[in-house]
Amino acid sequence: MDYVKLGNTGLDVSRLCLGCMSFGDPERGNHQWVLNEDESKPMIKKALELGINFFDTANVYSDGTSEEIVGRTLKEMANRDEVVIATKVHGRMHQGPNGAGLSRKAIMNEIDHSLKRLGTDYVDLYQIHRLDPNTPIEETMEALHDVVKAGKARYIGASSMYAWQFLKAQHIAEKNGWTRFVSMQNHLNLLYREEEREMLPLCKEEKIGVIPWSPLARGKLTRDWEQTTARSETDEFGKHLYAKTAESDRIVVERVAELAAKRELPRAQVALAWVLQKEPVTAPIIGATKISHLKDAVDALEVKLSAEEISILEEAYVPHPVLGFI
Repeated sequence: MDYVKLGNTGLDVSRLCLGCMSFGDPERGNHQWVLNEDESKPMIKKALELGINFFDTANVYSDGTSEEIVGRTLKEMANRDEVVIATKVHGRMHQGPNGAGLSRKAIMNEIDHSLKRLGTDYVDLYQIHRLDPNTPIEETMEALHDVVKAGKARYIGASSMYAWQFLKAQHIAEKNGWTRFVSMQNHLNLLYREEEREMLPLCKEEKIGVIPWSPLARGKLTRDWEQTTARSETDEFGKHLYAKTAESDRIVVERVAELAAKRELPRAQVALAWVLQKEPVTAPIIGATKISHLKDAVDALEVKLSAEEISILEEAYVPHPVLGFI
């Protein structure tokens, strides 16, 4: 496993981040396909054995049970000083006023709830899952700064938004002497490349760590176009992401299949290798529900695509509606 700095920090993270949305109680939250605790533990154990030290979850994943499983398992299997735990805040955690968003009240409440579920005194990376249009960004950035100063988070990060919004938040933090975001968790894969227009160049210029979500387009890049899974059949958000560009997306999926066959590689390795070679990506967030998913992801670190191969994969792409955060 290779380790790299997360953006312009001294924090060492594995070149792959394990996304923990796949772990949780199937009876809670919106994802019935998740692995329960007994099924999740072998996945996390294998990730650790493969050298992955970076784990990303969120308060909303399976109604908090993802955090609980990740926290208990890492406490049992890993040295807390060696693992990097990231979680997120924004989504609705209870009904009624103040049950969601990025107000000072919500952030201060949710960091404590997340720490309790994770069974740790701090998280390494505390991220805003989305922007909150109903809260001034000044209030959000000051609250996040106070979370860091209280020792409850080492760093803060952001997720999908427009580049101008991200830069505005950074400017407000810098102007007030508050903690700035060190990472951007955005939507990036061969089927969705709109982040290449502004966000990726901005992150490269500002030395921001980039940890893309859905690098395999929710599995679409790993199987035949018509093939479905239990997850894809119930994943309404995933259907929303790619519904309007099916014709062009299908061609890209076929190109991945052709190149994978030519190089005698799993399709997942080809698609992930493309993300890994895209500057300034730090660590794609990989989802895994089978041990083979983890092995393919780690093997992808050794796959180097030529300029010609990248061109073949990219040339069928057409502009997509901006999706993932609106």
